[in-house]
Amino acid sequence: MLFGLDGVEIGLIIVFLTLFSAILSGFPVAFAIGGAGVISFGIIAALDSAGLLVHQAIDTGSEAYNALIASGVKEDAISIFRYPELPRYAMPVFDRGWETALDRNVSFIVNRINERVIAGQSIETLLAVLMFVMMGIVLERSKIADDLLKTMARVFGPLPGGLAVSIVVVGAFLAASTGIVGATVVTMGLLALPTMLRNNYSPELATGVIAASGTLGQIIPPSIVIVLLGTLAGDLYSTAQEARAQSMGCTDALTYLGEPAVVSVGTLFQAALLPGILLAGLYAAYAFGFAMFNPSKAPPVRGEAAMGEPVTRGEAFTWYLGVPLLLIVATIGLSQVNMVGTQSLTVSSFSDVGQTASLRTNVGEQCQEAMIELHGQSAWDEAVAQQAEIDAAGGVDQGHRLTEEEQAAALQAKIDNAAPIGTGIAVITVLLGIVLAWGRAVSPSSEPLPLLIGGAGLALGLIVDALFIGPQMSAGTTVALMAVPWILALYGAKHAAQRLSQNDLIRVVFPPLVLIVAVLGSILGGITNPTPAAALGAAGAIMLAAYRKLREQDRSPKVILWSTFAVVVMILVGVNFDLRVNAESVSAESWIAFLVAQAAYLYALFGLLFACWVLLKVGVLGPAVRETAKVTSMVFTILVASQLLNLVVISFGGEHYIQQFLQSFDDEHKVFLIVMLVLFILGFVLDFLEIIYIVVPIVGPVIYGGSFDPKWVTIMIAVNLQTSFLTPPFGFALFYLRGVAPASVTTGHIYRGVLPFVAIQVAGLALLWFAPGIVTIIPDLIPN
Repeated sequence: MLFGLDGVEIGLIIVFLTLFSAILSGFPVAFAIGGAGVISFGIIAALDSAGLLVHQAIDTGSEAYNALIASGVKEDAISIFRYPELPRYAMPVFDRGWETALDRNVSFIVNRINERVIAGQSIETLLAVLMFVMMGIVLERSKIADDLLKTMARVFGPLPGGLAVSIVVVGAFLAASTGIVGATVVTMGLLALPTMLRNNYSPELATGVIAASGTLGQIIPPSIVIVLLGTLAGDLYSTAQEARAQSMGCTDALTYLGEPAVVSVGTLFQAALLPGILLAGLYAAYAFGFAMFNPSKAPPVRGEAAMGEPVTRGEAFTWYLGVPLLLIVATIGLSQVNMVGTQSLTVSSFSDVGQTASLRTNVGEQCQEAMIELHGQSAWDEAVAQQAEIDAAGGVDQGHRLTEEEQAAALQAKIDNAAPIGTGIAVITVLLGIVLAWGRAVSPSSEPLPLLIGGAGLALGLIVDALFIGPQMSAGTTVALMAVPWILALYGAKHAAQRLSQNDLIRVVFPPLVLIVAVLGSILGGITNPTPAAALGAAGAIMLAAYRKLREQDRSPKVILWSTFAVVVMILVGVNFDLRVNAESVSAESWIAFLVAQAAYLYALFGLLFACWVLLKVGVLGPAVRETAKVTSMVFTILVASQLLNLVVISFGGEHYIQQFLQSFDDEHKVFLIVMLVLFILGFVLDFLEIIYIVVPIVGPVIYGGSFDPKWVTIMIAVNLQTSFLTPPFGFALFYLRGVAPASVTTGHIYRGVLPFVAIQVAGLALLWFAPGIVTIIPDLIPN
């Protein structure tokens, strides 16, 4: 044995030393990782061939080993860490020679590249990375971030620590629109740091709040970290829980857990939302508290000009908050009494499948004991009682084709139970009502008649829907009846939008906010998966940037506005009309709707191409596309290289060795703490991409194979990496900020400034540890 170490341990040391040396050498990371895999494999193969690497394997034929098996200990639970006294024998680290390991690695890397990069199930999700990167870079290069910073500084500046609070708000905005830590830190460092220093802000507070806010992109959706973690977490959790279930004597994870072992990127976005908002709130609270105790280091800053027409507090409360809140509460209340609700008359040709028991009870004795230990005796007894009732009733109804009489009865039941006001019309009424209310709020002295006409149109629309539009009425007739109310409502909304555009805060914040809500809302609400939402975000960012550039050049942005309207029309027509014109019989109404939707689609496409041309002419699109290509190619190249390095570790048993070490601890909380500590330390020297693709696949089967909620595990990893990237002296965010900070700001200022925010991060981690419901509450409330 070389240096008294096991051959596998030496192999792991060689791999990690080679990897760190390659990364520190200055070569591009993507190539350094792949090169480290090739070089380390060559070194280990040479030492193994020379007989210098010896692995001490447990002798599975010994009497002591067989006695353990006879006592009921499972083979998977036996390792040199749990039972160091077991007899062992010496063997090479490559049990069949390095040539066989090399051949197997080449085959595996080709298969993995095909599965995970070219044609695998995760490739669609990985495409979201490209479009989220494009979205963020376009927003950043079009100076929208600059506008946000200046506007938020005018809003919060007069407050103690107001500039720092504005940095947190903008950091959260940029995190939700870019998901890239480096871009956010550099952007805010260039734009905000000089302003804060000119206004006598402490260099420590200024640098600390910028670095911390920049790292919010690690956790606030749509975070690229969570997208990449999610593509791995789903596979790791599913595989690990299947193995766990079978080790417990159950047939599959669904039987053992009582629910599918599935976790998606969309679910992880839902889980990350509240922790991200919580951390941003803690940052802002610290900045405000610091200013209260140190007013000279974070003084208030007077705004340069008013944000719009002055309004009284009563008017602001009534129109900004009171009326919108009243509309929302009234709509929710009416939905509870079935005055607002679905009017769908879709009837399935088959009956619903009958309700099954909460747990599968037709299992073996070993699986039953394991399920009782996992779920509790009361849950098991309840499932047994449910199954007994189902059996007594003749078993679970697997569904049957409905007769014509049953279909007619089901249709009549839907007609009888339909709400007088449709959900879609109610939602549109609330949205337009809020626009009208805010239009009144920003300019109380303006002529109220247009807004009153719009409000009358909304009220008339509700009356028409309740009295004259029934669930059996065609979409075309509905549009005809609602034409006059909608024209009146849109007339008022147009005037309200014109007034809103005169308010600097709303004009700057509202467009990117709508884009972020559209992207995240479609994901969090389960409407679509991250990839189409990312495409919507990228297209929206391009059109938003083009709109801003046209306004800067005093050119009309009507093409962009009408294209946005065309997208709305396309969505509304698609939701309300049957556009399947390739059927045998197509009504004139469907043909008209199809032509309208097609025209809206073509105009929206024209608007997108026009926006691209505008950005190309002003020199924004070209650099944004090149930067997107660089970032995306780096991600995919690191993905390929990390697979190679992982296979090297697997080939000499390193992965199995690490997993056995972690599994030797009986307390899974202790295991998870060890993993979190290792990830925290590695975050000093490795970027999140290397950690996600190299380290997580090795430790994943252990941390995802226990009883922890996979959403909680993934979010804890993301917040932990965020903390690591912020911690002196090696945090990546600190290097990004150091690169753009003026000479008057020293490295000591940056280090001292981030320490309180590191403490906040640690406190946030502790809070998530002791209150995991912060992570799981939103996914539990929103159906997936």
